[in-house]
Amino acid sequence: MKILVTGASGFVGNYLCQTLLGNGHSVIGIGRSAKHELHYSKKLRLSKESKASDGFEDFESTEDRFEWVSADTTLEGSWQDKVKTSDVIINLTGKNIFGYWTKEYKNQIYNSRILTTKNIVSAFSDLSHVGKKQVLLNTSAIGYYGDRGEESLTEEDSAGNDFLAKVCVDWEKEALKAEEKGARVVLMRFGVVLGKDGGALSKMLPAFKFFAGGPLGKGTHWFPWIHIDDLLRAVLFLIENENVSGAINFVAPESIRHKEFASSLGHTLNRPAFMPAPAFMIKTIMGEMGLAFLSSQKAKPYILNKSGFKFKYGDIESALKDIVLSE
Repeated sequence: MKILVTGASGFVGNYLCQTLLGNGHSVIGIGRSAKHELHYSKKLRLSKESKASDGFEDFESTEDRFEWVSADTTLEGSWQDKVKTSDVIINLTGKNIFGYWTKEYKNQIYNSRILTTKNIVSAFSDLSHVGKKQVLLNTSAIGYYGDRGEESLTEEDSAGNDFLAKVCVDWEKEALKAEEKGARVVLMRFGVVLGKDGGALSKMLPAFKFFAGGPLGKGTHWFPWIHIDDLLRAVLFLIENENVSGAINFVAPESIRHKEFASSLGHTLNRPAFMPAPAFMIKTIMGEMGLAFLSSQKAKPYILNKSGFKFKYGDIESALKDIVLSE
């Protein structure tokens, strides 16, 4: 297949482009940088187990199937022509939420997601008359549900009303407009993605390694997470399964509280995990973003489980050991 990935130079995007190429697809990566070079790694585990020990195909063969397009996707432009000719579009674009949420920063978080998605959908071709469907896999987040305390959340549950929840609601609404052009739309509600060389874990590890790790606040809030490998495998699964559409919770089946996550990370690193970051300090230093870190979502991967997807890392201990201890 010909697959376009926006936000391709980000943490998830880089892993995803490598995985798609390793599975024989042609990939167009789009991002703001003038040039992007994929970092090939034999340690990246592909969904096809036969390739796991051998790494990727010959570099030259994969390089021939990768095209980089430099563009600001919040603006209309020639990059949209790539949307029209792609079988699958995977939209990962979004301003990193890790920053102090001034009014301007919140506008960037919102506009990077909403405007990009609008531009992608406007470029879709209506191929329904020839019996062909394009596919849009659009990122969203578990933040869709807001702070829900002890509720168990499936894809059928309602949205929250905080800033991130409202962003996700508008984000998903824009993506679903692609259905009007005959496309199949999947809304990927990501939990906290755990993996090497980036993401949330890269921000947590230094404190733990220097014996200063611990839970955020009291640590009793639920912590929805997913191993990067399972995320990648789920994307491939959803591309191939034409009967699955709509909202999908990208979270591991094991629900854990943040204090349990901190304890498991400390145990894996052979470090203590008894130095919590007090809630008042998080709110003072991080402002509104700090409140998002303390919110609770006990989300379940109901649709993935129902559709027959099998997680490789269903519990936090095995996930952290694979990420932190593997060479």
